[in-house]
Amino acid sequence: MTVFVPAYDVEAPKCLPACRKIVEVHRRFDVPATFFIVGKMLEANPSEYRELLSDSAFEVASHSYSHKMLRDHPICGPAASTEQVKTEIFKGKALVENVFNRLCLGLRPGCGFVDGLKGAPELLRLVSEAGYRYVSSMLWGPDFSMPAPLNQPFTYSSEGYPNLWEFPGHGWHENVFKISSAKARRILLFPPLYPEMVPSSFVKTPLEEFRFNNRPMIDRAMSEHAMYVSLVWHPWSLNAFDPEMKMLEMTFEYLKKLGVQSMSFSEVLSLISK
Repeated sequence: MTVFVPAYDVEAPKCLPACRKIVEVHRRFDVPATFFIVGKMLEANPSEYRELLSDSAFEVASHSYSHKMLRDHPICGPAASTEQVKTEIFKGKALVENVFNRLCLGLRPGCGFVDGLKGAPELLRLVSEAGYRYVSSMLWGPDFSMPAPLNQPFTYSSEGYPNLWEFPGHGWHENVFKISSAKARRILLFPPLYPEMVPSSFVKTPLEEFRFNNRPMIDRAMSEHAMYVSLVWHPWSLNAFDPEMKMLEMTFEYLKKLGVQSMSFSEVLSLISK
């Protein structure tokens, strides 16, 4: 049975008012979610986020401390220094736990990578030492292309960490899907992995976003009997493009029509760890 994992990268000041709208939609549709929050956002507004995301349906995980790169990234920039990387991993987790008084199980590095944390032994050591149970770091297609394919969960056992899970993200990073920029114009793979997900131009409406990203990714996951599908969403971008959150409504209505259950990543972790 395929499940849907709503997940949000909370990484900018404009995310707070956006999250208020997002949470309202989730409560109306009774849908759980995972919010990956940058530590500095929690430092700036601890009580606001605590009040907003205290519901047990919402998992709060780390999006690092300040969104610095943990590995070299051809689009988002070079890796931070060794000490900075350690701060990103440990301080981001500590802030989630201090603000919400609950364990922080997951880490999504800023921007994510093609191969997740494969081939990065020092990063894996730090993530394991910090006590994370999973990372969501595999967020791109081949050669840092988009959309990200329907990769499924795995452990880093081959790297020596059998208890650390990878939960990949899928589809387009929706902020790139809508923004006409030089970098965004260079991320399509040829030939495309998923031709049905390549529009003729940047999407201009919530309905186009749903048609070219959400629905085809959900449909493909169902047809392939994938364990889960999870899109890469950014609250600041969702609100700027679609202040009424129509895309979320369309997505949750479609999932309901299909009979697809939604879960947080922590719930998926509990399911596969049994």
